[in-house]
Amino acid sequence: MRSPLSTISVLLFCFIVIVLSACSSEQKTITALAYHNTTAHYNGYYYAREEIKKIEKDVWSSMVDDYNRILRLYPALDSTLAKGYDKDIQEAIKMASLSIQRHPNSKWVDDSYILVGKARFYSLDWGNAIQTFKFVNTKSPDLNTKHAAIIQLVRTFTEHKEYANAQAAIDFVQKGPLTKKNQKQLLLEKAYFYQEQGDLDNMVRNLTQATPMLKKKDRPGRIFFIIGQIYQKLGFESEAYNYYKKCLSTNPEYEVDFYARLYMAQVTEISRSKSVNAARKSFRKLLKDSKNKEFKDKIYYEMGVFELKQKNLPQALADFNKSIREGTNKRIDGEAYLRLGEIYYDTLRKYELSQAYYDSAINALPKDYEGYAAIKARQSILDEFVKNLNTIKWQDSLLAMAGMDSLALRARIDSSFQAKKALAEKSEGKKKKKRNRVDIQSNTNNIFNTGEEGQTEEAADWYFGNPSAMSLGQSEFKRLWGDVPLEDNWRRSLRSASATRPDESLTDTATPAATDQKAATAAAPSDPVAAEYARVDKQIPRTDEQKQEAYKKIEDAYFNLGDIYYFKLLEKDNAVTSYNTLLNRFPETEYEPEILYKLYLIFKDSDPAKAEGYASRLKTKYPNSDFAKTLINPDYLKESSQTAEKQKEVYKTSYEHYQNGEYRLALQTLNEAAAMGETSFTPNLDLLKILILGKTDDINKYQYELGEFIKSHPDDPLSAYAKKLLEASRTFLEQQEKVKTIQYIRSLEEPHYFVLVHKKADNLSAVVSGMLERFNEANFKEMKLKTSNMVLNDEYILTLVDELPRVSAALEYKQTFNEKLPTLTELRNHKFHSFVITKDNFDIFYRTKGLDEYLKFFERNYPAEIQ
Repeated sequence: MRSPLSTISVLLFCFIVIVLSACSSEQKTITALAYHNTTAHYNGYYYAREEIKKIEKDVWSSMVDDYNRILRLYPALDSTLAKGYDKDIQEAIKMASLSIQRHPNSKWVDDSYILVGKARFYSLDWGNAIQTFKFVNTKSPDLNTKHAAIIQLVRTFTEHKEYANAQAAIDFVQKGPLTKKNQKQLLLEKAYFYQEQGDLDNMVRNLTQATPMLKKKDRPGRIFFIIGQIYQKLGFESEAYNYYKKCLSTNPEYEVDFYARLYMAQVTEISRSKSVNAARKSFRKLLKDSKNKEFKDKIYYEMGVFELKQKNLPQALADFNKSIREGTNKRIDGEAYLRLGEIYYDTLRKYELSQAYYDSAINALPKDYEGYAAIKARQSILDEFVKNLNTIKWQDSLLAMAGMDSLALRARIDSSFQAKKALAEKSEGKKKKKRNRVDIQSNTNNIFNTGEEGQTEEAADWYFGNPSAMSLGQSEFKRLWGDVPLEDNWRRSLRSASATRPDESLTDTATPAATDQKAATAAAPSDPVAAEYARVDKQIPRTDEQKQEAYKKIEDAYFNLGDIYYFKLLEKDNAVTSYNTLLNRFPETEYEPEILYKLYLIFKDSDPAKAEGYASRLKTKYPNSDFAKTLINPDYLKESSQTAEKQKEVYKTSYEHYQNGEYRLALQTLNEAAAMGETSFTPNLDLLKILILGKTDDINKYQYELGEFIKSHPDDPLSAYAKKLLEASRTFLEQQEKVKTIQYIRSLEEPHYFVLVHKKADNLSAVVSGMLERFNEANFKEMKLKTSNMVLNDEYILTLVDELPRVSAALEYKQTFNEKLPTLTELRNHKFHSFVITKDNFDIFYRTKGLDEYLKFFERNYPAEIQ
């Protein structure tokens, strides 16, 4: 009879045998599978997943949200950030690989591959990430895992901006039945795909479909907030309100909570005065909350937007100004300046103030701000407007001063200076404005803005009772004299203080600060009023010639103002006023024929009788002018080379704007040229308008306009150029369509060809073949490589070297070719392309003739050092 001890020993031995046999990676017994599944899951896969979670946490924590824009659904990836978590990437790949290699029959192999793909994705190794996800889709026996891999492909293609491939992956995966988890993830990836392309409509459709499936780890509050932002942007304010409310119900992080409450007040449905007051109360409550101290500028900005919707302009202006005073956020300042500029431009028509605010907006807003080019264009128009307006004011002031004696002039300047000092005294007790606020009233450094070089040209107002004019010298006064006490006889007190100060020049121990202070004191004039008098006195026109020059500046400025009102600001009434003022002040002006013609055009439709009066005056007084002849014969300008020359000058300016990307300004100047009438140069204007259209509108509309131009001008030399543009545009569209259909294979381990592409017209086939044979003999003799020639198309010939057995051999061959290229004299002075390509990809390449597409593929998927 066997003893209990021996029985236990036998059982223990059997158990060890079973466990050891289960450890074999080749076993597929129930015991073996249970062992490998458990070990793969809780060792390699588990630790790899934890590393990926750490990486994702780092990526999310690095993101800085800009609440002035729609928040990103996912953080942006960049190479600098990726370097910081490179060790975690390598550890994740290592642990997932252990699970794959040691437990190849476990059910966690596919999941481990997905983790490897994610690690490659976060390291920005797009090619390997894509190959890994494709491998899982191809090899995995589990349909849900296949779908998960393709969904990861969608994200990878989106990040790499391969939108056509991302769309193809979306179309493929959504055909099959998806688990709830995969369905949710696909909707989120599709939303991100559309966000990256600026398609807010499709983005919000996918996000709203995903909301019922969101878990806590998906940050639902943030997603609800993004949906609210999109609906608010699209104009669906009631929907925006509902989603902001849903966001708050999730108790999100404080910053999201704050902005949700702020935007909720903005989109509250206003139907009664009670609702208006409730919204205002919400804003005031946010202002009073001490936790919102750093957000006061944003709150005041949104209050201004709200009041603007209620058409309460005084309060809107006050709130936008408070936003600027309270703020430290330059972007919010820029948006507040922009809103103020828009109000003064579009509603109040106060273009001087509008110009100042637009100028500040351009300085504060980032260049990637939405609509920046249009804002810049309007600012340029306003700058030109204010320049001419201030020219009139300043030259009139100088002419008025020409009639004063020196005593009266000095008294006038001293009066202005004392008024400025009184204003400074009055504001001394007020809280100082924050440094980040731009002074809208003036940007001058003198008591009077005289339009000297280095200032706003010809700017400033001589009318001393105007508070704006009286404040012009305030900043210069403080720069020269410091923040001195406001007291009577202040200059005398400075002199007495100076008299009792020891002679600093006798000491050798002056500090750099003291030296700087002495230099500043030495640079300051002893009497700023005297200095201002001397400066202004130099500009006063005293001779008849100087006075005529001043009057000419005023005359030109009135004419320019009329044109700006008419063509750029579209203010016909103000244009009429400017033109008539010019005619009244300067009866002999050389501009009279052109002004009469423009006045005729302005009133031709609205007041035919008045228009006829201007036309009659033009034909009677200037019968031989181009403008009178145009009224008599509308076709006259076609034959008028003089007008065509004027149009050419305007065209040059417009073309410069076009080259600089200032399309709106280019179009405005073209309209000025077109307003001169139809001439032999008109087709040039029309074609440039079409080129601008190609940059700013749909390509189909661009092609249509080119076609119409060709029909309208069949005999014009420009038609040939228009035909080339049209053909190039169509070719571009065809290539875009071809890019969508050509799909090269990313598996690169098979044998390769080396290909050299050269132009058929160069007749290099025999030369290149001989050169490559000699190259092969000198550098790769043992491989016994062969060369051959093939015709690609009517333009290119291919010279092939085959076969390079592995990708490593192909890379070595291409690198050696690059190194030896300077010695290959046969290729000098010839353009060519060279690359390596797998046999499968060569079949696709030769069939589709997709040279440009393969060159892009080669650039993305092969090492940079061989390209």
